[in-house]
Amino acid sequence: MGSAMGSHPVPVPTTSAGREGLAALLGRPGRAIVGLDFDGTLAEIVPDPDQARAHPGAVPALSRLAPRIRSVAVITGRPAEVAVRYGGFAGAEGLDGLVVLGLYGAERWDAGSGEVQAPEPHPGVAAVQAELPAVLEEHGASRGTWIEDKGRAVAVHTRRAEDPQATFERLRAPLHALAERHGLIVEPGRLVLELRPPGMDKGVALTDYVRRTGAEAVLYAGDDLGDLAAFAAVERLREEGVPGLLVCSGSTEVTELAKRADLVVDGPAGVVDLLSALANAVGGEAA
Repeated sequence: MGSAMGSHPVPVPTTSAGREGLAALLGRPGRAIVGLDFDGTLAEIVPDPDQARAHPGAVPALSRLAPRIRSVAVITGRPAEVAVRYGGFAGAEGLDGLVVLGLYGAERWDAGSGEVQAPEPHPGVAAVQAELPAVLEEHGASRGTWIEDKGRAVAVHTRRAEDPQATFERLRAPLHALAERHGLIVEPGRLVLELRPPGMDKGVALTDYVRRTGAEAVLYAGDDLGDLAAFAAVERLREEGVPGLLVCSGSTEVTELAKRADLVVDGPAGVVDLLSALANAVGGEAA
């Protein structure tokens, strides 16, 4: 388990672009933002997604870091309100400026108001939900698979199936066809296939947030395929002159992210250690 006390030094990124991003964050923390995925980054991946909770050191570390930088945003595929509840973010000391961008940025929760702003649900989501049980049955995947109603999206989890990876692969094509029929797209993750409206991803959400905050440096930490869009967004921002640091919350299930990252840490405990070390390193600075 990681230390919530933040006694660790800030680890050195393995790339020059990452080192430049870290230097910019440490040099002018009041102009830097930190973007964080939730599941697998702030919270351990668990067989039942309803049981996911933020690492016990996450809120204490964020409470120390957030007041010392421009902003912290949690960007997640979960509904914003669920991430807030499972994260324990509401009312936490030092997190009054926290923003949670839920459903890949379609929803926004602000700690200041405690309210969620969200668009009307896409009609295709209800249609897909109605058809999903029959599609799973048809492809022999009903046993052990689990459907999660996200309100504005629906996810099919295969982690509890007898052969999770084989079930995941078997469902890819039929779920893509189902989503396409109703104007949705499929977002694959770690043994989960999510059917959701097009037009929003973590890259769009992160880029928009960087623009709105006027940030001059950005750190993004994630662990899953859905985070690749955010990684790509940071790479584009670097080309525009905004330094960035890409952090992978280490996972043996997803190697693509580790290959693209400037820094790989040991799961949520490693993310907590990094946040604590950053808070120590920018100690006297004000946002």
